[in-house]
Amino acid sequence: MSEILSAPYVLEYTYTRSTGPVVGRFLESLRYEVLEGVKTADGRVLCPPLEYDEEGEPTTDEFVQLRPSGTVKTWSWVPEPRKGHPFDRPFAWALIQIDGADNAMVHAVDAQNAKRMRTGMRVRLHWADEKHGTIRDIACFEPMASYVPSPVHLEYDVNPGKHYSAYLRGLQDGKLIGGRDPEAGKVYVPPRGADPMTGNPTNEYVEVPDVGVLTTFTIIRIPFEGQKLTPPYCFGAIVLDGADSPIYHLISGVPHDEIRMGMRVKAKWKPQDEWETSLENILYFEPTGEPDAPFDSYKEHL
Repeated sequence: MSEILSAPYVLEYTYTRSTGPVVGRFLESLRYEVLEGVKTADGRVLCPPLEYDEEGEPTTDEFVQLRPSGTVKTWSWVPEPRKGHPFDRPFAWALIQIDGADNAMVHAVDAQNAKRMRTGMRVRLHWADEKHGTIRDIACFEPMASYVPSPVHLEYDVNPGKHYSAYLRGLQDGKLIGGRDPEAGKVYVPPRGADPMTGNPTNEYVEVPDVGVLTTFTIIRIPFEGQKLTPPYCFGAIVLDGADSPIYHLISGVPHDEIRMGMRVKAKWKPQDEWETSLENILYFEPTGEPDAPFDSYKEHL
């Protein structure tokens, strides 16, 4: 009977307040994706705008439109968001000085990871999808990349040369052509001018089958600029039967965790009416279902 009782208690109430002419204009401007500051009597710019500066002096009625970007002056990481926070995932509260302003404002930075946060980092404003004339019309700030896209566009004609031209013409006919060193007997696909080991000309063309052994491979999981395929996908080195050098192509038709060195693979071709002078006539290589090749048969190609 001596135990002291306790129970949860919530204190909550709402009230209505007037924002006044300065803060009110600032919030109304946010509704239209306009970020404004106000000038002080000594020429500084405050954002968010205030009716009085830190010295208690009235600000002017001169508003200045600002860029939706700024610099983090200091920050604190929130690993476990609470009810009422802008995100249900970790984020940062930061003191952000808007470009063109002389003070700083507190807002959320959606950095995804605490390791991305740092004092001095550049951030840009991200607007909310729906706006109501409140500070939440700014959904958050996001890290700004320190680089800009610099596309390069070049147009030129390529002369693949005699031997590679023979290889490309072979692909147009559904054939894989290699060049043989008559003395050493080595076959290189695509054909090249000389055997890199002996220096002998490889001017004898031979056709090799579209089946071979997967020697090494990699699973691409990270997207990058100009990527044609959506990760993850597999790219591997394939030594075709009868060849002494690998070609490189996509590996498909098998779960990624079943792809392995020594796996026997065969080419999956496009429909014949789509063939061009291109290795893209082969969509990818897929397993043949045959037993794996012994390691000693391809170890010199690793």
